[in-house]
Amino acid sequence: MKKAVWLAGAALCALAAPAVAQTPPSQTATLQSAARAPVPIAPAESAPAIATAQQGPLVFEPAFFADARPDTALDMIARLPGFSLDTGDSGTRGLAGTAGNVLIDGVRPSTKSDSLDQILRRISGAGVARIELIRGGAPGIDMQGRSVIANVVLVRTVVTERVLETNAYFYPDGYIGPVIAARWSRREGDNQIEGSINAFTDRTDGTGDGPRRRYDPAGNLIQDADLVLWDRIRTVRATGAVQRRVADGLLKVNGLLGWFGNENSQDLLIRSGAGSDSFNDEEADSVDGELGINWTRDLNPRTGLELTGLQRYGTEAYTGVSTGIGGSSTFDADSTAGESIARATLRYRPDDQFAVETGGEVAFNFLDSTNAYEENGVVIPLPSASVRVEELRGEVFGQTTWRPGPKFTLEAGLRVEISEISQSGDSNQSKSFVFPKPRIQMTWTPWVGHQFRFRAEREVGQLDFGDFVASADIDIGQVEGGNPDLEPQKATVFEAIYERRFWNEGVLDFTLSHAEIEDVVDVIPLTGGFDGVGNIGDGTSNFFQTRLTLPTDKLGLPNGRLQVRGSWSQTSVVDPVTGAERRFQGSQAFGCGVAFNQDLKGGRWSYGFDHGCNVDKGAAYRVREIRYFYAEPGVSAYAQWKPRRDLTVRVDLGNASNRRTGYDREIYAGPRDTAPLSFREVRRTQMSPWLFVQIRKTF
Repeated sequence: MKKAVWLAGAALCALAAPAVAQTPPSQTATLQSAARAPVPIAPAESAPAIATAQQGPLVFEPAFFADARPDTALDMIARLPGFSLDTGDSGTRGLAGTAGNVLIDGVRPSTKSDSLDQILRRISGAGVARIELIRGGAPGIDMQGRSVIANVVLVRTVVTERVLETNAYFYPDGYIGPVIAARWSRREGDNQIEGSINAFTDRTDGTGDGPRRRYDPAGNLIQDADLVLWDRIRTVRATGAVQRRVADGLLKVNGLLGWFGNENSQDLLIRSGAGSDSFNDEEADSVDGELGINWTRDLNPRTGLELTGLQRYGTEAYTGVSTGIGGSSTFDADSTAGESIARATLRYRPDDQFAVETGGEVAFNFLDSTNAYEENGVVIPLPSASVRVEELRGEVFGQTTWRPGPKFTLEAGLRVEISEISQSGDSNQSKSFVFPKPRIQMTWTPWVGHQFRFRAEREVGQLDFGDFVASADIDIGQVEGGNPDLEPQKATVFEAIYERRFWNEGVLDFTLSHAEIEDVVDVIPLTGGFDGVGNIGDGTSNFFQTRLTLPTDKLGLPNGRLQVRGSWSQTSVVDPVTGAERRFQGSQAFGCGVAFNQDLKGGRWSYGFDHGCNVDKGAAYRVREIRYFYAEPGVSAYAQWKPRRDLTVRVDLGNASNRRTGYDREIYAGPRDTAPLSFREVRRTQMSPWLFVQIRKTF
């Protein structure tokens, strides 16, 4: 089956290639730039009619969002029926596969350090002309393996905006975490310029307290202790972007500079049983910067070129110290990382039913890390404590989208990734990889309001540079060695989605997927008695999800929306220590949630809540330990008031359920397959509820 998927993708790409050389059959002007996404058919003033489900992407005009008075594009995205924002994975090297599921004017942002939700937050609602919801694929759109993409189309008229936000977190013990943000932007046709700066200090669920109890194998309490956790996070971040017409194309340059600091401590106070008090302190500081460039140009009415360049650089310093009656231990880590990317994409649309995209990308990444571990002043050697990791990777890709009629769309693509990873320092070696990654995606709309989407894809993960280097979890006294002998995780994925749209804004969908996974990345034993990340063999994953978005107008609650979600996951892999089958690390068997929001008086007032109803958070498996994560359901609520168009006041109540989090640990005297259980440890901490007060003023 894997060969069939590969060959089908390669064959379809080969068949599409001659089309690039054809002369366009007609010089009829395209509806939008060939280098960008096509404008879909049948725009609507309110919720798109169900009939448009057979006509292509659904279009949501500003009138659809009027009852909510959205301040930003992010607010509008949150109101799209049947759509959930995915900000992408900025930790993935290169640009391929890192993008989220939202485009801006048909182009994904040329940034990785600046998250997609923050970019959308900086686009005013008044600056959005419409949002196009592309389901299952459309000519000229690279779906990046996703079944649904949203495209935010900006207005062409002059828009100048100045925004000031003064916000703060309030906690029951009197602590206040201030947040301040300012933004200025001007947009006139294709010309855009913007700048923003924000800064805050706050705490996370790393501040709280609770018990830590240990039990012998028979269940008898052998130690009772109190945990007192404290943390603070601080950041300052500035962004800027400018867009102009250059060399008959559209050039956008964006930059980012930020600093992030984190301090936390853990005090363990023994109340009964053997053991002594311990005190842990950790501090980390990081600085990161980024420069991105994107240039698009129409070569002719049917052909477009897009060039993207990106440069990132960052440094981080960490120190963790643990002290107690038995002595002290210290772990230090200093690292420098960088990334350089160049990407070119050529798009061709011979007609409105067919599109071809091809291009390539090259990226260079490095991580230079030096770590040190001491116990009572004595240096303890660690596997791969000082390592420089470099990777030169390239990818060529081609895909074609065919839409023969309003009921059917077929997208087929092939990506070939070539990379070389080299290490120097404590270990010196290099590895080369070549991975073909075909994808086939089909969308079928047999009846009004009903749509089926099918996907088959070969996915290849990336090796985490951090796994090559030693690390530590100072709070529980664990040190993990680096492992240079890693292989990327691969998977052949099959996915089917059924979507039912009703009542204009109602959506019910079901997702079913199956994956055959090779070289599962997990934890393995290393030399010297340390654990480390490695490959443990092949596994399988099955996933089912259902989501319901229900407009409540017909239930007597006007302008309300109820959202219900549930998911079930089954994973299986052979444990490298015991040889028995178990779930993947962190695999959550069940997840669910319920949310509701309602807009009143034309958006002047809004309120809502969100309840996450699952407790199971999966488990982590180490050589001498199994750790079962625990988190009680979370509840949040909000109320919003907009006395004027230029002023918004919002209050969020977070952690309203005052939930407890933690984990249960089973600690063995040696490897789990041969050594007896030493003790069980139960850890629970509780962070207090908080209020987040936001005041947003537009000038």
